[in-house]
Amino acid sequence: MARTPAKLDELDLAILTAMHEYQKAGILELSRRTRVARATVQSRIARMEEAGVIASYDPQIDVTAAGFDVQAFVTLEISQGALDAVAADLDGIPGVLEAYATTGSQDVLCRIGADSHAGLQNVLLSIDRSASVVRSHSVIVLSTVVSPRTLPLLRTLNPAGSSKAPAYRAAH
Repeated sequence: MARTPAKLDELDLAILTAMHEYQKAGILELSRRTRVARATVQSRIARMEEAGVIASYDPQIDVTAAGFDVQAFVTLEISQGALDAVAADLDGIPGVLEAYATTGSQDVLCRIGADSHAGLQNVLLSIDRSASVVRSHSVIVLSTVVSPRTLPLLRTLNPAGSSKAPAYRAAH
């Protein structure tokens, strides 16, 4: 079931920015950095967690730094109606870092990682073993041009209005 998009205001964006810039900061430190009460920050974070805006507190892991310096994107053409089967197959392959159902001539886009070109070939062969994969096409990543990010997109939102937090309003 699709969620209703959360209405983020300037304070929400400030909290998210502070969380991004100071990832180890607790509620008290975020309160200091945004200049609002600790309870306000705590309730805003709880609301954004409940709405799914804050999806995780998992650490960002650089697989390249961990020794998996060969990455590729793979597009898959799959059998009609086989998305669930392919999803299960891909979930069982450790080298598949993420996968998305897509529009267009290809049905699934995957990002895969391996420790070597031979490891990459093994991951590709594992993907091709899926009975539901009709055809695959892969391209090797040479370098990262833009790292995964979300804040620039969030900053394009028209905030839902000014914050009700008096200290935040006064500072901004």
